[in-house]
Amino acid sequence: MEYLLLFLEGLVTFISPCILPMIPVYISFFSGGGTGESEKKGSVAWNVAGFILGFTIVFTLIGALAGTFGALIKTHQIVVNIMCGAVIAVFGLNYMGVFKLRFLAKSYKIDYEIKTVRFVSSVLFGMIFSIGWTPCVGTFLGSALMIAVSSKEAAKGIIMLLIYSLGLGIPFMLCAFFIDSLKGAFSFLKKHYDLINKISGGILVVTGILMMTGMFYRIISIFTI
Repeated sequence: MEYLLLFLEGLVTFISPCILPMIPVYISFFSGGGTGESEKKGSVAWNVAGFILGFTIVFTLIGALAGTFGALIKTHQIVVNIMCGAVIAVFGLNYMGVFKLRFLAKSYKIDYEIKTVRFVSSVLFGMIFSIGWTPCVGTFLGSALMIAVSSKEAAKGIIMLLIYSLGLGIPFMLCAFFIDSLKGAFSFLKKHYDLINKISGGILVVTGILMMTGMFYRIISIFTI
């Protein structure tokens, strides 16, 4: 259940106002100068794969650190669950618009120019993306990290952030092939941002409360019997 939640958080991160409006720009950037239609799509898919790999490397390393930190303080499991749950709930309330945390509504621009788009440069761009956009996508990334901390294992933290990255990366890859076909879906999502934000934020608030009360892992244990 926790893995499904992390995957969904990755999907919601993709459709957030920070990323979704920029998708056509990213796809155009990753086209890499392909001439024919098939060549162009192949080039885009290859470069997008590098981009996904880049931010996945950074996020999984952060997940390993989060899991390791959780392992170091595992003797204080109740306190850790309460703190992590409280942070997730606050992130959820912020996403619902109950209040605004300014540091989650901004991104950092890194002045680095990539002249020729290739797989390796796309990996590098993915790493830069993960660092520069972390504050903006911090609501769900932060939630994923709090769950990784509560896991108390470095390996589990890696797996958790890997799944989060898959949730964020799969839509990118789909856009590499179906960008024109998905324009209608993008328009629909943009029109319903407010509702999506409230539902997504509500899920985070419920998750946070369940973690604080110790019910989160009890529910997970029921599904893993």
